[in-house]
Amino acid sequence: MIKGIFFDFDGVITVEKYGTPNIVSYISKETNIPLQQVETAYRKYNKSLLQGKITHRDMWMEFCEELGKEIDYKVLIDSFMNMTLDREMVAYIKELKEKYVIGMITDNKADRIHTILENSELKDIFDVVIISAESHAQKTEEKIFEDALSMAKLVSTECVFIDNTSNNLNIPSLMGFTTILFDDDNRNIAEFKDKLNKILSA
Repeated sequence: MIKGIFFDFDGVITVEKYGTPNIVSYISKETNIPLQQVETAYRKYNKSLLQGKITHRDMWMEFCEELGKEIDYKVLIDSFMNMTLDREMVAYIKELKEKYVIGMITDNKADRIHTILENSELKDIFDVVIISAESHAQKTEEKIFEDALSMAKLVSTECVFIDNTSNNLNIPSLMGFTTILFDDDNRNIAEFKDKLNKILSA
């Protein structure tokens, strides 16, 4: 019997497939620094940020120096909100929350996700939020899923995990999660609901 439903963030709950392009495009626009220049400078830190080896505070001064401009840290914080929530998906998750433990498992920067959660309609939706930067593990590792199960007080066979990248479903599937690959190109929420409802009613 399914008791918990876990969602990836970028590409599933948001219309955009990835978070980093949203961050760098916003910084570029606000500072008038060419997009490619901002992206090249930022991506040097991206992996370490996702793994929680460093924080944005740790790299910000060096990042600004590389761009040759002192950028207000608030520009970065504001850039986290540069994303588009899929309203239909969010509405469906709110419905599911009435019956199930709702969680998020995401390869992401902790400050970005917490900023979005605190400043959007997602604030009170998730019972469990597991972020790679805090778990110090990504979705290619069991630990991030183990952390989610531990926080939810559930076992893998009681849970569904939804992601828009097939490789991210390998580990949870092996662990016993029921998995769904979300088609982030077509974003057919009706089709997705049908898939999930069949699992939930089985």
